[in-house]
Amino acid sequence: MVRWGIVGAGKIAHSFSKDLALVSGGKLTAVGSRSLERAKKFADEYGAPHVFGSYDALFESDTVDVIYIATPHTYHAEVAISAMEAGKHVLCEKPMGVNKSEVERMIEAAKKNKVFLMEALWSRFNPTINAVKELVDSGEIGDVGYLYSDFAFYALDRDEKGRLLNPELAGGSLLDIGLYPIFLAYLMLGMPADILAKVHFHETGVEKQCSMIFDYHNAHAMLYSGLTSDSEMKSEISGNKGSVFINPRWHEATSYTLVKDGETKTLELPKIGKGYAHEIEEVHKCLQAGKLESDLWSHQNSLDLIYLMDTIRQKTDIKFPFEL
Repeated sequence: MVRWGIVGAGKIAHSFSKDLALVSGGKLTAVGSRSLERAKKFADEYGAPHVFGSYDALFESDTVDVIYIATPHTYHAEVAISAMEAGKHVLCEKPMGVNKSEVERMIEAAKKNKVFLMEALWSRFNPTINAVKELVDSGEIGDVGYLYSDFAFYALDRDEKGRLLNPELAGGSLLDIGLYPIFLAYLMLGMPADILAKVHFHETGVEKQCSMIFDYHNAHAMLYSGLTSDSEMKSEISGNKGSVFINPRWHEATSYTLVKDGETKTLELPKIGKGYAHEIEEVHKCLQAGKLESDLWSHQNSLDLIYLMDTIRQKTDIKFPFEL
């Protein structure tokens, strides 16, 4: 039985805990928060027997095997490295770090301490997305020439001190949700030869919408993320023999539609719970096999993803105050 600990008791930690209860082979045994009262409330809700009023107290305890890090991403590197220095395995919410330097330090800590580390990019383990990748890789739609993906919702009316609009918390759409379309292009087409990008900034200084073109040999990926409006969130991958659509909301999809030879077919692929269960199962498999990284989403995959986001930031002058 894999013993899980959680740091950070926000919305995503609740979703994760509910899905963990649906997965065999693991259980939530401890919660750590900088607020002991908040940790107790969370632990009581999900039946965790151990509560800690600091992250380090949890890491130094003998109550868990693996830590799920659900803090804002500006704290990911610091918290993950502390956990790994204490000998704990880590599943770190995406993005793994704010920039490539942070991700490199996290991977170095994992290797030094011989512990498992994986970025919690839950869409990589989504059954529909996996099925679409197999379909694309098999040549079912021929040579891919076009990919479109977006992720957007309206958030400009939110608290400016919150993570989305606050530059001190690495706010903006790119790291929070732009990561998803970038991930899909990378998963299906690999690393682009060139990137074009344009952004608009919010009055707080964070980027509020980002349009990107990834240029590949004989293919373009058109990608978008934004906080200025809702979007359909339906992704398209088109080749010379057909097209496949990952249906809304594509990053947590339960179906895809194949359009080929004048026919349209939709395949339903249910997920477990909200969808976090699949990445939890991957962690369990890796730990049981003695692996220190996942084959499906490796350390190199995380390095590639943050490199792409760093490149977009450099091209569009997206900077955070703590990096200056």
